[in-house]
Amino acid sequence: MFKLLAKWLLLASALLFVAYVYEGVEVRSFGAAMAAAFVIGLLNTVVRPLLVVLTLPVTVLTVGLFIFIINALMFWAASELLADAFVVRGFVAALIGSLTYSVLGIVIESALESLFAKK
Repeated sequence: MFKLLAKWLLLASALLFVAYVYEGVEVRSFGAAMAAAFVIGLLNTVVRPLLVVLTLPVTVLTVGLFIFIINALMFWAASELLADAFVVRGFVAALIGSLTYSVLGIVIESALESLFAKK
């Protein structure tokens, strides 16, 4: 349970970092970042697998590169659901923001796995 809470807080911080580094993404507050991290996680858990299955032929034709488009769409959809608290200015901003957020998410997941490793 503590690992999940730590991951959520770190992903919200990562989202704030993305907004600080890239002007195409805007987050109003840390609370908004927490809400956005939750919505992005929810969309990635519920909607993304369905989109991956439905677009499998395109993903195979593009040698997996279409997954980046799906990630950007999930990032952009989260901004549409959260209106003014989390703003992504266009698809290119969603693509760059989702790539940066994904890299930070991988680093966070790796760090948490080594920190909470069962011995």
